Amino acid sequence: MPDSLLLNGELLPTVTSELLRATSYGHFTSMQVRDGRVDGLDLHFDRLDRSSREVFGQPLDADRVRADLRTALGRERDCSLRVNVFSLDGELDLLIRRSDPVEPGTKPLRLRPIQHQRALPHLKHTGTFDLIYHARQAAAAGYDDALFHTSAGEVSEASIWNICFARGTKIVFPAAPVLAGIRQQVLQRGLESFETQRILVSELGSFDAAYLTNSIDPALPVAAIGEVTYAPHPASAQTIAAAYASQEAQAV
Repeated sequence: MPDSLLLNGELLPTVTSELLRATSYGHFTSMQVRDGRVDGLDLHFDRLDRSSREVFGQPLDADRVRADLRTALGRERDCSLRVNVFSLDGELDLLIRRSDPVEPGTKPLRLRPIQHQRALPHLKHTGTFDLIYHARQAAAAGYDDALFHTSAGEVSEASIWNICFARGTKIVFPAAPVLAGIRQQVLQRGLESFETQRILVSELGSFDAAYLTNSIDPALPVAAIGEVTYAPHPASAQTIAAAYASQEAQAV
């Protein structure tokens, strides 16, 4: 399908320099739509409202976002949607991009551990230079992506993913400051129990498996983090799959 841009519910034929400047300060959320439904749609609405209150001092009504999403979706049932929130003149503006759906990855990834923390990690903001830079540096070093940790060696998140670990069928999430990803929250809703704890790079070998989660990849296995390798672990993979299966996607 051709990509499309909608600004405040209206088709945007051109992108002006003023718009490019304005969208450099803001926040966003991305989602995969399948059969007109989105995993954790209510969590996307909550993220957009909370972030708008913090970044711009204004609430963002879920009904407004839903209406613009439906306009952007049109007759498409499967696609990718990204909602950018910014401000041209003091009021909140919504820029929605519709593009082709993206299927989850199938290849387990090798991650390069690196000391780094995103600015304001709890916000999904538009400042992504550092994420792309560290991902590219990891690729240049022979890895698939970067895994961030603090100066104390505490694991936090990957460049565009949350990460979780497994000991047997127990799923463990890092306690370091991270963006609370939508798919991570959906997973946590579906798990009967889980743990959040301080996870050090030096302790990674004590886990049976690791998985990356984001709007595209619900549970992408990790093959290695630095020198630590992980074999396929069916028990934890089944636990995660069952947790997701228990959570119904929500209609746009």
